[in-house]
Amino acid sequence: MEFDYVIVGAGSAGCVLANRLTADGRCRVLLLEAGGRDANPWIHVPVGYFKTMHDPRTDWCYKTEPDPGLNGRSLAWPRGKTLGGSSSINGLLYIRGQAQDYDHWRQLGNVGWSYEDVLPYFRRSEDQERGPDTYHGVGGPLSVSNMPVDREICRAFIDAAQEIGVPANDDFNGATQEGVGYFQLTARKGWRCSTAVAYLRPARRRANLVIETHALAENLLFAEDDPRRVTGLAYRVKRERRTARLAPGGEVILSAGAIGSPQLLQLSGVGPGALLQELGIPVRHHLPGVGGNLQDHLQIRMVYEVNVRTLNDEINNVFRRMMIGLQYVLFRTGAMAMGASQVGIFTRTRPELETPDIQFHVQPLSADKPGIEMHDFSGVTTSVCQLRPESRGHIAIRSPDPAAYPAIHPAYLSAARDQETVVAAMRISRKLMATDALSPYVVGERVPGTDVESDEALLDAARNISETIYHPVGTCKMGHDEMAVVDDRLRVRGLSGLRVVDASIMPVITSGNTNAPTIMIAEKASDMILAARA
Repeated sequence: MEFDYVIVGAGSAGCVLANRLTADGRCRVLLLEAGGRDANPWIHVPVGYFKTMHDPRTDWCYKTEPDPGLNGRSLAWPRGKTLGGSSSINGLLYIRGQAQDYDHWRQLGNVGWSYEDVLPYFRRSEDQERGPDTYHGVGGPLSVSNMPVDREICRAFIDAAQEIGVPANDDFNGATQEGVGYFQLTARKGWRCSTAVAYLRPARRRANLVIETHALAENLLFAEDDPRRVTGLAYRVKRERRTARLAPGGEVILSAGAIGSPQLLQLSGVGPGALLQELGIPVRHHLPGVGGNLQDHLQIRMVYEVNVRTLNDEINNVFRRMMIGLQYVLFRTGAMAMGASQVGIFTRTRPELETPDIQFHVQPLSADKPGIEMHDFSGVTTSVCQLRPESRGHIAIRSPDPAAYPAIHPAYLSAARDQETVVAAMRISRKLMATDALSPYVVGERVPGTDVESDEALLDAARNISETIYHPVGTCKMGHDEMAVVDDRLRVRGLSGLRVVDASIMPVITSGNTNAPTIMIAEKASDMILAARA
């Protein structure tokens, strides 16, 4: 069969594209997803990420290579493997980043990507519970709602942040990001609003949209008479090999994410020539930046014991756990309706900075790692990450086999500035806990512990306790230098009939959670793609 567009990956970007490119009925679109349909009920319950992360039915379950910056540790890297992709298993937090992030993209030469350019696409995507204003829209596919949980310890964190000079902010996506307040969620009436729900569900019955699940992309196909023109895609559904061909003027659009998109390019002979030759893959197009420029937010999870009840006490008690479930079933509220964090703090580690460089995710719970059994004491977690890390890693395939996972080298904390920032961030966490607002609640610091005091000891602790916060980006970066993979129209440089539309195109990571920016990228890309066809 021939299609005008073949979209690889039905995740945060792919579902947006499938909706927008089929809306007028003129284009025939094939949407491929390596995972299954989003039928697992835990996908749709906000707190269900505790169940869907690390489950191979809904998560790719990637692992990084042992990382020198983390004292040789290897981290689990959850990525969504179902309709909706990572928007179906993430923590639901809606953060766009700073206006300066996008102005920086424009300053790097990417025309059309300033904050003024992208704001209309954020607004177009959004159905904001608070109503429309200069920064927000209503009537869009993606529901954005207020945090449904308000706890005493959360209010104390908000007071504590103001006590150390962080201003109150009830909208991190408005005029300024800096401040403390509650996060907003991609949720609708107590249910998760993934891109599969927001964008794909309204479009899936369109006659010009074909959706195939359990479809693993294997390699791009090229024209015999023009080795730089993409003509389709080979993929496999279970054991059956299939081919999708492009109609004249059609395009393959890679929306497989910061891991999957560079992997498929490399498998198809597009990428660093030396790597491909080493694996016996014919070099179709030497593009050295494919898989490079890898960036992620690394969270330092500091844990404190407190003297008030937290979710640890409620989850670990059978009766209280039943009450949580009953509250959700009856009212769609309570602990099961909350996102991964409740209170957000965006602040600066150095006063000379123009904008915040760290983000706190404050949680009224604690565990050794997200998604596993709660601690047996009343605990809270201050997870803090550096917003714009300078460390750069890379992704490289290990084998010509499409089913083999690539090697992921994050290179966490390899830059000196990143090391300085995480130490400063950990000290700010302790400063918060010592405020008049919070200190009456604090029994003690459990992780990393008060015996860890010097800068050297804090950095070593960060290397030992940190985890990904699930924001890999940048591996098919947009730009015009020799390491750029796509241009500012998201076309793969040097090839025709091929674009990348997902978080991998970010030249520099945005200041905060990356799901909302990825949806914006796909909204903007859909207009670019349709304009090129007109």
